[in-house]
Amino acid sequence: MSRPLSIAVAPYDRTLPLMAGLVPIAGVAPTYVTAPLEEIFARAFDEQAFDVTELSFSNYLYLTATTGCPYVGLPVFPSRAFRHSAVYIRTDRGIRGPRDLAGRLIGVREFSMTAALVARGVLEDDFGLRAAEVRWRYGPADSEDSKPIIRVRPNGVELEPLTGADNLSDALAEGALDALIAYKPPKAFLKGAPNIRRLFVDYPAIEADYARRTGIFPIMHLIGVRREIAEREPALCRHICDAFDTARRYAMARTQETQAPFTSLPWAPAEMARVSGILGGDFWRYGVQANRAAIEALCRYSFEQGIAPRKLTPEELFVPGALDWESTA
Repeated sequence: MSRPLSIAVAPYDRTLPLMAGLVPIAGVAPTYVTAPLEEIFARAFDEQAFDVTELSFSNYLYLTATTGCPYVGLPVFPSRAFRHSAVYIRTDRGIRGPRDLAGRLIGVREFSMTAALVARGVLEDDFGLRAAEVRWRYGPADSEDSKPIIRVRPNGVELEPLTGADNLSDALAEGALDALIAYKPPKAFLKGAPNIRRLFVDYPAIEADYARRTGIFPIMHLIGVRREIAEREPALCRHICDAFDTARRYAMARTQETQAPFTSLPWAPAEMARVSGILGGDFWRYGVQANRAAIEALCRYSFEQGIAPRKLTPEELFVPGALDWESTA
């Protein structure tokens, strides 16, 4: 008999095969839940609302290192993104490169969000700009955004509420901020507001170079399972990993189809080939060992930026029985 399981996850190409019933989970009768990611994260961390859920990697690190997280990780990473493109600046403040951000007012929705964690990590690793050298201001991303939940007061870092504007996008447009780290382009940028651009204009080339040099495709989110379920049913954890991996491989394979294209992009197979040439043929692979460099970077960033009080290891973050689990090529 199949056991019921509630699973909260965003509808990506690599998760939709699960949600559509094309890929089963052995021994499970799943109920899939989707909502804005901020809502999923809040309900998971604060209410333990789901049996299995997508989680912010950065906030998971913080909770694991401090008060404890009600979820334990599975080495399944449904969201990944390079974040050089996430840094936006005002062009009338004399900011010509990353080091010019020292001492500036920079906005961020949540200091602990993974997009900002990775962007700050890159700025320190490649350009020597430490998080503590910047004056951080937090607030809603735009006029339609909800008020952010502030879980972290970073050690040794100036972090205060935004003043002088109602939201980060308006603050950047009006000059109340010098720069902004955003997980999606701010509305002021999209509307063509004057004196706003990305810090790294040619970000695709810079991110590709970063990937080649480091071997890292940054992880944003992971899948977590409630601790009591993981402890009681270790075999279930591997079944969940297997199913998410089967869905991922389904999406990756179909993206390369030409007869009846799987995606709405007319040159998707060519783009897949180009990206594979940069990142490797199985660039979205799950598992701890295949992603150790990216996981260790997140652990280090969290500690260096004053979020986690100690540097965690990958072995502390995942279900013990899944530490040796790996994606199928």
